[in-house]
Amino acid sequence: MSPTGQRLTPLEMLAKLVSFDTESSKSNLPLIEFVESYLKSWNVPYVRVPNETGDKAAIFATVGPQDRGGVVLSGHTDVVPVKGQAWSSDPFQLRVENGRAYGRGAVDMKAFDALALALIPEFQAAGLKTPINIMLSYDEETTCLGVVDTIRRFGHDLPMPKAAIIGEPTNLEVVDAHKSVVTFVTTVNGFEAHSSKPYLGASAVMTAADMISELNRISDEMMERGDPSGRFDPPYTTVHVGTVAGGTARNILAKSCTFHWEFRGLPSLDPQEIPDRLDLFSREVALKRLNRFGEFGSIKTELLVAVPGLAPAPGSDAETLAMRLVGRNQTQTVPFGTEAGHFQAAGIPTVVCGPGSINQAHQPDEYITLEEFEAGAAFMHRLAAACASL
Repeated sequence: MSPTGQRLTPLEMLAKLVSFDTESSKSNLPLIEFVESYLKSWNVPYVRVPNETGDKAAIFATVGPQDRGGVVLSGHTDVVPVKGQAWSSDPFQLRVENGRAYGRGAVDMKAFDALALALIPEFQAAGLKTPINIMLSYDEETTCLGVVDTIRRFGHDLPMPKAAIIGEPTNLEVVDAHKSVVTFVTTVNGFEAHSSKPYLGASAVMTAADMISELNRISDEMMERGDPSGRFDPPYTTVHVGTVAGGTARNILAKSCTFHWEFRGLPSLDPQEIPDRLDLFSREVALKRLNRFGEFGSIKTELLVAVPGLAPAPGSDAETLAMRLVGRNQTQTVPFGTEAGHFQAAGIPTVVCGPGSINQAHQPDEYITLEEFEAGAAFMHRLAAACASL
């Protein structure tokens, strides 16, 4: 059966994808349904992988042979919010002006998604020996967990990929490493009493301050430990407390206090080191101080998000292929997290490489230049040629 799909230029496809409001707090199903219709029109087999509640879904499509692993082009469909940002035009209507394409998600990262989808007819015409898989996910901007259910199926009812290219905007530099992003909320429960008689209660705020001070000490140690590879900016694991909330009045021992904190770890960092150290301090120092006048309080730390880092894998199939496609002879790092670590943890050689600059992401009037977009299209054409010969 010959494909009968409607041809959309990459820019037309980008305009279509941008038109869907896929902020992470909202469903991406209208976009997924459009993509499914488009894939069907070109006779491209795909699998929809819904989330637990069924209001979002990932999609995994295969162009070329179905009986072997291929190269995964992975992009997320969700975008960050536009509320409170001063846009010059409707953020969900692509505006092309002065050599730029403006819209929410234009560079992060619907441009990559649009290129992969729009060039399906060219992929089909190339006579692929190695399949090209297109994987679209959700919730990258919040948890990076939208790829996990699909990845779990690799090697079972889906072929194990040979390589994965995560198309975040890197100016088409090949990125082989980034830090982890791990976030927590710590809740301290105390007991209210008059501040003139602290022995009648326990201050959650004072104990939270002790724990934040400990995180500061850990942060200083991480800075001193540094980055042995010399590749990251900043050149160390960072530890940060973002919000603190607690207490009701100056003269009342605080009943509760919560603080949100994170670390962004070098790939070599044991992901349990920092939470384990804070837990030890909590049990041996902070909790004893909190309850020195009686069994008044408790401390609980909960993991919110864990985005694994991407570790260098010199000479991997993904690195070799991507460097060949972009004509580079060295790899780079990026300061932001991606879904790449989940692929790598499943044993899939993985790099991050996509058109456009992260400097334009998450801002009002987000854009990708047409020159960058065309460079991304050229990358896809070279990938098709490579997969026709691999």
